[in-house]
Amino acid sequence: VQLQACGGGLVQTGDSLRLSCTTPGRAVSLYTYTVGWFRQAPGKDREFVIAVRRSGGSTAYADSVKGRFTISRDNAKNTVYLQMNSLKPEDTAVYYCAATKNVQLRTPELYLYWGQGTHVTVSS
Repeated sequence: VQLQACGGGLVQTGDSLRLSCTTPGRAVSLYTYTVGWFRQAPGKDREFVIAVRRSGGSTAYADSVKGRFTISRDNAKNTVYLQMNSLKPEDTAVYYCAATKNVQLRTPELYLYWGQGTHVTVSS
């Protein structure tokens, strides 16, 4: 089962983007999973960005995005959104959404389902 991430693009510093994560044919009910976003810049390891827990909806953020990025769910649409504001060139990366039922949400190896990635490029 694959997730679908979309919404990336080329923007300028200070702009906003909203990424979406869903599953084709509702193969996975995302509201039953903790959903996280990770990113990977060229030449770097995949890093945790943000996640929303399946129970209670609490969120966790990487320090680098706190105050700029938010995550939300639309259960009716089986979609999780990543709202990115005040984008910086260092946010440039391929962004991946993933789903897990593990309580550890910052470790990519513990995620069960992954999307194909969507490119975000922030120009200075």
